[in-house]
Parts: sequence; structure tokens; C-alpha cells
Amino acid sequence: MNDSSYRTILRSTSIIGGAQVINIAVSLVKMKAVAVLLGPAGVGLVGLYLSLVQTASTVSALGFGNVGTRQIATAQAEGGDIAVGRTRRALFWGTMGFAIFGASVFWALSGLIAQFILDDASRANDVAWLSMAVALTVAAGSQGALLTGLRRVGDLARINVLSGVISAALGVAALWLWGTDGLLALVLVAPVATFLLGHLYVARLGPPAGRPPQLRELAWEWGVMIRLGSAFMMSGLVTVLGFLLARTLVQRDLGADALGQFQAAWAIGMTYLGFVLGAMGTDYYPRLTAAIGDRAAAVRLVNEQTEVALLLCAPVLVAMLGCAPYVIRLLYSAEFGPAVEILRWQLLGDLLKVISWPLGFVILAAGAGKTFVLTEALGIGVFVLCVWIGLPFLGVTATGVAFLALYIAYLPLVWW
Repeated sequence: MNDSSYRTILRSTSIIGGAQVINIAVSLVKMKAVAVLLGPAGVGLVGLYLSLVQTASTVSALGFGNVGTRQIATAQAEGGDIAVGRTRRALFWGTMGFAIFGASVFWALSGLIAQFILDDASRANDVAWLSMAVALTVAAGSQGALLTGLRRVGDLARINVLSGVISAALGVAALWLWGTDGLLALVLVAPVATFLLGHLYVARLGPPAGRPPQLRELAWEWGVMIRLGSAFMMSGLVTVLGFLLARTLVQRDLGADALGQFQAAWAIGMTYLGFVLGAMGTDYYPRLTAAIGDRAAAVRLVNEQTEVALLLCAPVLVAMLGCAPYVIRLLYSAEFGPAVEILRWQLLGDLLKVISWPLGFVILAAGAGKTFVLTEALGIGVFVLCVWIGLPFLGVTATGVAFLALYIAYLPLVWW
């Protein structure tokens, strides 16, 4: 047993986990406010807006978030401050271009998105406003990649907490004052706060070391990032499109209230494990990237991370399974009763998710883009197929069953 490595994992998990616990509490208050003020249909629409932003941001960023973390961590391990400075400049300018281009395309297509995805052409103006969230999400992803690659765990925790508190306070205030008209502000305020805080903490790092690189040097850095990033972008796009398609199927087959039930369970399932999974992306991923050339060290890191994650998550999983009805009623309202069964199926899938995530990061750290795309595509394909087949027979509960099926297929795949 490597006591130092375990201490590093637990320290990072405690810092990021503490931030996530605060964020979870804030998110739960925000979800409760949306549920009470807008009902299941409003919760479903918030989820659909967030899914649209996530999909567009994933495409626009071209995987620079994942690759940026990997390249910064590699540059720091192998080339020192000068190499980090060169990679940092390439990441900044490349991301700025992608953010502007992606937001512009999203704005231009806002009418089509409203008509064909939201099935409501009158919301085209709202969708156009979401283009600002797309640009800021891409830019904030670059800031997060830099801080993660440098393992600035404390800075990332502060950004997460402050942006969560600010966005929840302003978002709930907008709903309270404007009702349904404040829903757009609820979605927009989070990327605005995250970007501004990220800019503040990146500025504290000081200017990049070394001379400004020439265009050909930037082009070489961009080439490396694009080659790896395009594969990661494709895998991310497959994932968010799969979840967006599942939401669309639920809304069209069962209606807006059923979509709200799915979104309620989904929000809880994606939130409560954040204290462990967030630490994996913040500390474990750059450490694994630096050690990926040493097979024994990499295997040890994977085993240690999996052991700690299971020890931390198992009690929470068991408690959530038993308390699911009370959790749903507490965080939402009595109208969200069907979300209980969805959540219970998702919790079973979460056990396999916690085991599979450390293995998935090995593929990322190794830069095995095609393998990563394949595993993500097959996993999300199983999820969408099960939702499509199960909705007529199980109703909205099929989304929870499909989530478990996703990780039943995904875990042995990434292990192999």
C-alpha cells in the first residue's frame, strides 16, 4: 500500500468533495425552487435547455477541455514552465476561436432548434440567448483544463462553490420575480459566474512563462490538440446527443410532465456522486496522465482510486436506495412520485459507474481516442435503445432501467 498516494487521493477528494457537498446543498435548494414555482413541466424544460447548451458546447470545444488537461499535465511533467506556457497560450487562443464560432452557429440555428428539438417555434428567441451560455461554457472549460492540469485543486473548489452559490441565488431570485420568464436567466447565470470566477483565478497564475510562440508553433500545438480532441469531442457528442435523444423521446411519447420526472431523478443521480467523481477529474486524471508511461504505477493508481471511491460511495448509495421516496418528496414535491422508481434503478447503475470511471480515465490519459469513442458510443447506444424499447412497456421508469443497462454493458467493455 502506498500511504502517500492514498493521502493524496483522500486530500483531493476531501477538498473537491467538500466543495461538491456545498454545491449539492445549493443545487438541491435550486431544484426545490424550480419544482415548487414551475412544476414538473418547468423542471423538464430546464433540463432540455441545459442539454442543448451542453451538446453545443461539446461540439464547439472540439475536446479541448479534456485534451487541454492532458497536455498541460504532460507539459508540466516533461518540459517545465516554458512548455506549460506554450501549451497555455495555444489552449487560450484555440478555445477563444471555438467559443466565438460555436456560439455564432448556435445563434444562427436557433429557429430550427426551437422548432425541431423543443417542438415550439415560439422559443427561438430563448434558444438564441442560449448561444451566450455556449460561448461562456467553452471558455470556462479552457480555464478549468488549465487549473486541472496544474492540479490547482483549491482554486477549482473555490470556483465550484462560489459559482454554485451565486448562480443559485440569482437564478432563484429570477424565478421568484419573473416566474416562467425567469427560467432563461436561471440557465444563463451559471456559465456567466463560472467564466468570471475562472478568469479571476487564472489571472492569479500570472502571465505564461517564455516568449510568445510563433504562429507555426501554435499551429503545431493546435494540431496535437485537434487530433486528440476531435476523438474526445466525438465521444462527448455521442453521449450528450444520446441523453438529448432520450429526453426528446420521453417528451414526445409521454409528455412534459414525464420529462420532468426523468429530469428530477437524473438531477439527483448526477449530483450526489459529484464529491467523488469530481475529484477523479481534478486530481486523479492529471496524476494518471503523468504516470501513464509506467504500467505498474498506472495500475496502482487505478486500484487505489477505485478502492477509495467505493469506500466513500457505498454508504451513500445504500442510504439513497432506502430513502429515495423521502428524498424526492423533500427535494421536489408530491407531484414527483414516479421519479422514485427511476432514481432507484439509477442508483444500481451508479455502483457500476463508480467502478468503471477510473478505468475510463486510463483511456483518456493514454490518448486512445478511437477506443474512447467506441466505448462511449456503445454505452450510450445501449441506453438510448433501452429507452426506446422500454417506454411503451415501463413508462418513464424505462429511463432508470436503461441507465443500469448502460453500465452493465460499459463496465466490462472498458475493463477489457
